[in-house]
Amino acid sequence: MQNQTTSFDSLTPIIRRRRDAALDREDGLALLGRILAVVLVAYILLTQVFSFTQVTGNAMFPALKDGDLALTFLLQKNYSKGDVVLYEQDGKLAIGRIAANCTDVVTLDDTGTMLVNGTAQGGEIMYPTYAKEGFEYPLRLPDDAVFILGDYRTQSTDSRDFGPVPVKNIQGKVITILRRRGL
Repeated sequence: MQNQTTSFDSLTPIIRRRRDAALDREDGLALLGRILAVVLVAYILLTQVFSFTQVTGNAMFPALKDGDLALTFLLQKNYSKGDVVLYEQDGKLAIGRIAANCTDVVTLDDTGTMLVNGTAQGGEIMYPTYAKEGFEYPLRLPDDAVFILGDYRTQSTDSRDFGPVPVKNIQGKVITILRRRGL
């Protein structure tokens, strides 16, 4: 009996070492699975739900400055006048503010005043809105398009240059900005 106990005692460290190795493998695989799940969720969130875009140019100055990062919510489908949106125009992404919605009538006059459905627009915009060549005003927007302008009206390329933007070209709504502060 004594001999049997001694041989069991000599096997105990080996059994313990193998059990610990198996538990370490299980813990490692569980950790790897959690890391992969977090990476997958982050990937889905940052490609299908949200998007980071670096602002180029000063078309939206002072709201957005060159180099700022804009966080865009990609699942937004209903847009309102005044929303800052990320949209595609001529194969490039741009950021602008919706100045008029579907079926609105936009009028730009020689004084730099913009009228939407007969009401003067301006709000916080400190730059005049002059018409550019190529479009006749008043302009009635189609059922599926919006009129997008940059805030820095004298320096932006917007709907005054290329016309109303189809709603299907809008990628999403800018929900926050991260200032670069010299980065």
